Amino acid sequence: MNKVNYIFLLLALLAEIIGTVGGFGSSVFFVPIGNFYFDFQAVLGLTAIFHLFSNLSKIFLFKHGLDKKLLINIGVPSVIFVIIGGLLTKAVDGGILEILLAFFLIGLSILFLYKKDLIILPNRRNSIAGGALSGFSAGLLGTGGAIRGLTMAAYNLEKSVFIATSAFIDFFIDFTRTFVYYRNGYIQKELLIYLPFLLVIGFVGTYLGKRILNYISQDKFKRISLVLILLIGLLTLINVLIQ
Repeated sequence: MNKVNYIFLLLALLAEIIGTVGGFGSSVFFVPIGNFYFDFQAVLGLTAIFHLFSNLSKIFLFKHGLDKKLLINIGVPSVIFVIIGGLLTKAVDGGILEILLAFFLIGLSILFLYKKDLIILPNRRNSIAGGALSGFSAGLLGTGGAIRGLTMAAYNLEKSVFIATSAFIDFFIDFTRTFVYYRNGYIQKELLIYLPFLLVIGFVGTYLGKRILNYISQDKFKRISLVLILLIGLLTLINVLIQ
């Protein structure tokens, strides 16, 4: 545990790049990858800290696209429910919840890919519901960005608005759940050796993802986001079945 696994760090960089391009954060890839190397509780702790670094870089690079209304409507319920989800991690079987999450992501991503003109109205009720569900999932499973990504992708937001708003919301979620996970004992001393590496990966991965986005059209961006979420759902399901 005291030795750094460089293959894990390389995969973390890849997760950060893809998460930036997809617009929903790296945790949807980082959590399944981390589960191959560490126990589930340790992955929760690492994910929260890594995401703090990652979202700070996204806020710096995409800050001009922030949608303040969505930040409030999605962000507030996300923070409230990430606390609830984080506190429940000691009492709920994560395997069962990961299977449910996998089917949820697979089903909704296929729906939006098939129904290209399907749009969720950007009203307050839908924003609050999406925020609450993504926050709860983030606290309980370590990843909620894909759920928020599905919600925000349906709003057909411009790329910079999508990424900036998602990053601000994610930052508050991660800041909150870091304290909850620390209270639960998930942030283990043996893993602190990875923090400087994850700090660099967060900024480098975000920068590379931002450069890639310059060559992707708005329509292609939305489709890539949904395809990535579908793959995440399949990866999550396969990972749970293997375990």
